[in-house]
Amino acid sequence: MSIDRLRAHWGLSRTPFSKELAPSMLFCSAAHQQAVARIDWIISERALGVVCGEVGAGKTVAARAASAGLDTSRYTIIYLPNPAVGARGIYTQIVRALGATPRFYRATLIPQATELLAAETAERGKTVVLILDEAHLLSVEQLEELRMLTNSEMDSRATFACLLLVAPATWELTGRLLLGQPTLRRRLRQGVFAALDQRIALRCTLDGMDRKETGDYIAHHVKLAGRSDTLFSDDAVALIHETSRGLPRAVNNLATQSLIAAYATNKSICDESSARAAVAEITSE
Repeated sequence: MSIDRLRAHWGLSRTPFSKELAPSMLFCSAAHQQAVARIDWIISERALGVVCGEVGAGKTVAARAASAGLDTSRYTIIYLPNPAVGARGIYTQIVRALGATPRFYRATLIPQATELLAAETAERGKTVVLILDEAHLLSVEQLEELRMLTNSEMDSRATFACLLLVAPATWELTGRLLLGQPTLRRRLRQGVFAALDQRIALRCTLDGMDRKETGDYIAHHVKLAGRSDTLFSDDAVALIHETSRGLPRAVNNLATQSLIAAYATNKSICDESSARAAVAEITSE
């Protein structure tokens, strides 16, 4: 079975439930809108924030939606997707993103990054938004270096926003925005990280969609792909929602598998049996 034949069977102009969507095309659930609003506030205040949510809840999507609405003449976005670069790697990526060549020695690299962050605001009138994804993977050393970065200007003003994105068992910040999962939250509340924890201006949790939102989400993506009529039965939507717990990525996977299962049996609609076949296929993995 090819993607083209699947699209032709369902009369779709594009593959539904894919990640390749412009921010303006994203489905805005209540949780997504609240997360974006909180991220906007963190950025405007140049604060440190944590956005927490289960894997596939849409943390990175919310950060991308908030970032897309920023004026590039006033904001510089630095997105670090992989904490495995180590503490030096964070400084190096900040320096490179701000157009400079990283200094070799750590003793000069750290002040170089700090000075560039401050200059971006003082000389260019731009706010740097540092987004750290998978923040639950940050090491003790990286968390300490992050604290030092947020400790400039003698606490008189913030030079950048930081966002941490965290998944289950981790946490997330924004403005200085950390995107991660719940274990990070517990680590930050340990005594050694008390100073960093106290600097977190906002913490929010991105929950899954409710039953109605899941149905609207599926209909939204189907419409983007070229079908405005009903393609998933109510029973199929209910089963997809129950299994996915309303988490967008899980909904995408189940809905796609349901389309394939219904196509394989030459159905004209994704019914409950197609959705059940999709659930069995995915859970068996």
